[in-house]
Amino acid sequence: MEWLKNFNDAINSFVWGNGVYLLLFVGLVMTVITGVFQITHIGHWFSQTLGKIFKKDVSGHVKGKSISQFQALCTALAATIGVGNIAGVATAIVTGGPGAVFWMWIAAFLGMMTNYSENVLGIFYRRKNADGEWSGGAMYYLEDGLGKMKYGKVFGKPLAILFSIFAILASFGIGAMGQINKIVVNIVSAFEIKSLTAVELYEGVSLYHLIIGAVLTLVAALILLGGLKRIANFAEKIVPFMVVLFVAGSLIIIVKNYAQIGAAFSAIFNYAFTVPAALGGVAGSLVKTVITTGCKRGVFSNEAGLGSSVMVHSNSNVIEPVRQGLWGIFEVFADTMIVCTMTALVVLTSIDLNAFSVEGGMAGVNDATLVASAFGEHFGAIGQGFVAIAILLFAFTTALGWDHYGSKAWEYLFGVKTITAYRIVHLVMIFLGAMLTSSIAWDISDTFNGLMMLPNLIGVIACSGIVIKITKNYKDRRFKKKDIEPMLSAFPEIQAEQAAALKANPDQQ
Repeated sequence: MEWLKNFNDAINSFVWGNGVYLLLFVGLVMTVITGVFQITHIGHWFSQTLGKIFKKDVSGHVKGKSISQFQALCTALAATIGVGNIAGVATAIVTGGPGAVFWMWIAAFLGMMTNYSENVLGIFYRRKNADGEWSGGAMYYLEDGLGKMKYGKVFGKPLAILFSIFAILASFGIGAMGQINKIVVNIVSAFEIKSLTAVELYEGVSLYHLIIGAVLTLVAALILLGGLKRIANFAEKIVPFMVVLFVAGSLIIIVKNYAQIGAAFSAIFNYAFTVPAALGGVAGSLVKTVITTGCKRGVFSNEAGLGSSVMVHSNSNVIEPVRQGLWGIFEVFADTMIVCTMTALVVLTSIDLNAFSVEGGMAGVNDATLVASAFGEHFGAIGQGFVAIAILLFAFTTALGWDHYGSKAWEYLFGVKTITAYRIVHLVMIFLGAMLTSSIAWDISDTFNGLMMLPNLIGVIACSGIVIKITKNYKDRRFKKKDIEPMLSAFPEIQAEQAAALKANPDQQ
């Protein structure tokens, strides 16, 4: 595996060394040009998402090929609320110190408007495939948005193809190997069966890993081969339950450690911009490491900027592009600002903050089981078992959500009739995730994330003018009550169809 590790490290360093700043730049641009929408319209996007979660047109089951807005959110959250929220946050803290959490917040705050823009463009440029199912994503706004612009004709289609290739590879990394690997590591640690772990297949991998991998692959097959409807039905039942349960468990620990909360926040802000003076000339490069680590783990968690979740949001029964964009803002908020923050506070209030080295990180700490140890300290063996089960649910639903992303990218390249072939390969990757060592699986996932991020961010920036027009059109109609034609689709026939549907159902505005 050494050659694979070296090759991956070289690509990872190049992509993330530059990509993290592009990610922050795009988020900043979209935040500024929309008038800091995530703050100035915070009441509106909360009321249109969380405030309407029990409305029939939002969460009621949909006939045909579409899914409800709530199902789209749950499937997207299933793909985003995964290992990144538990092991990913722990990795960020161990590698970059408490300051990495601050940069996760910054990446999420700016990422809200990146995700908003992706979803607006995804709905605006979506189309129906041969089976009558909506298909949307970065590949479509790269081809039909950037590709139709005067100076973008040469770049649009090639970038769309590249994005689709990278998305398929990412679905094998973040959407299979990385997630399943963390499930296996935590189950083996929390529920050890010595007779199985004693049978070592090769270094670091036992018969226990093989059995767990086989079981997970079988269960995944039963769900995935049923298509998006079955994935969405599973996600809407599991995701709310697992989020509420994990946040409740985290709050209990944080409240028990209330005396350490102030010190935890102090450490987050102190380490965000500075490192101990003793480091002298190398301080700048270490601060860069903190920023890169936090932002990288932030995007690994909420996926804003990857162009991934837009592929399921585009399957929603929503009519207004902005309405689905609001769900994109809420998705990032729920994923990072709530769940990741809970994880970070659990870790930082449960450990000795003096254990951080002068570089900001922690030496000799196993990030894979750090959160489980914190829960175990307060709840005993039940606590460690709870985290193992939480990671199982989080990571497994992530693999299911990413199967849909990969299948949409595959559909763009090879057509809807060949999707079963993709799903078989994805199931093989799920199984292989159980058989890889932790570091390789995680590093490959990082690389694939970065590769698909680059063409997507180019597409978002190129189409930013469209986002401004659609947002202004929505605000003029919604808040200023102007009687103007809504901007619902880039395609005249879909625009006419959706405009008629919106007129018949004004509540969708």
